[in-house]
Amino acid sequence: MEKKINVPIKNESVADLNIGDVISLTGNILTARDQAHKRILEEGAPRDIIGAAIFHAGPIISQDGDDYKMVAIGPTTSMRMNPYQSDVIAMGPKIVIGKGGMDDSVREALIENEAVYVVATGGCAALYVDAVEEIESVDWLDLGMPEAIWNLKVKDFGPLIVAMDSKGNSLYD
Repeated sequence: MEKKINVPIKNESVADLNIGDVISLTGNILTARDQAHKRILEEGAPRDIIGAAIFHAGPIISQDGDDYKMVAIGPTTSMRMNPYQSDVIAMGPKIVIGKGGMDDSVREALIENEAVYVVATGGCAALYVDAVEEIESVDWLDLGMPEAIWNLKVKDFGPLIVAMDSKGNSLYD
């Protein structure tokens, strides 16, 4: 059974999520790749990330003047964010979305900060784009379209599988 989670996480807890659980997200998610993670640590996040869901993704977006339209969005390999992710998790996000797993430093950060790492299926960019209702804003577009932080309003974004839970369990073990 799929668990539906509202983001950003306010009154809900991710502590009851276990590896193998299937979830979907409704609310807002933020995309962030390597350069965005690095800048978050150097300058602070451009918006509140407490309770956030951060998606390791480089979306394909069409632009018409100031209007943006999501073309495709799929996960990128999360291990590239290993050098930054633990410190970013300590800033308050509760869900990290990506593919391929993360290292033990991230596992420890998930435990310490009661957060989870969930995997999105690679190759499903067209499926995930259907769950994006609106691009609400973009930050740090100077990093380039795939590296910018895109604030996406989503409905039933998933399916996502809990791969690393807040208790230290990992599907990668």
